[in-house]
Amino acid sequence: MTTSNAYLSGLFSLDGRVALVTGGSSGIGRAVAGALARAGASVVVVARREKELTDTVEELTADGCRAAWVSGDLGSRDGVRAAAEDAAAVFGEPDILVNSAGINLRPPLGELGEDVWDTTMAVNLEAPFLLGQRFGPGMAGRGFGRIIHISSQQAHRAFVQSGAYGVSKGALESLARSQAEAWSPYGVTCNTLVPGFVMTPLNARLSADPERVAALAARTMTGRNGLPEDFAGAAVFLASAASAYITGQSIHVDGGFSVH
Repeated sequence: MTTSNAYLSGLFSLDGRVALVTGGSSGIGRAVAGALARAGASVVVVARREKELTDTVEELTADGCRAAWVSGDLGSRDGVRAAAEDAAAVFGEPDILVNSAGINLRPPLGELGEDVWDTTMAVNLEAPFLLGQRFGPGMAGRGFGRIIHISSQQAHRAFVQSGAYGVSKGALESLARSQAEAWSPYGVTCNTLVPGFVMTPLNARLSADPERVAALAARTMTGRNGLPEDFAGAAVFLASAASAYITGQSIHVDGGFSVH
């Protein structure tokens, strides 16, 4: 191994680590799961649809990665708990937890019913909280852990009918800070990646409007909207030893959208 390869491996390698990625069968979650697996982690992908889960894991194992999937419903407390135990049984207790699963229901606020509110909070906020409660203390006890949440621009600014979605993502970033306060003294960092507009199934409604897509791209400094693969490097960084002194932060991966 060359000096540079040894140095980079010491900073960023995830060899020997176990990662759990919710929402890891599509969009940003799938890109993050792939990045962590290719960096050396054993990855368990948790989502609902078995076809997408199977496709994701088959792609990773074909690349020589160690990966598995668990089908779970993160919309209920019992579903989250069951998925957590099933995931932990595959490769062992996770060192890395990525909360990428999300639901994007955004009716006009005046039409937003309690059912939409409850569903949004359950998946986008309560599931990450419950998974943190399940795995955070164990990470702290072992002296190493990485919790990474996927947030949204709507956590910081209201546009395109943020509704309950924006509220849930704002709270998710606050959850990361609370988790950081609790567990970072014991080697567990807790951070959030904040996408700009990314062409994923979660944004299918906006993606179908070419004028809106072009307008959002124009708001960036790079002149384009995001792609799932734009999150690979940031995810590996936050999951690795290189980010040991970074915690409680919201890191915007948005082509400059948030500052333009």
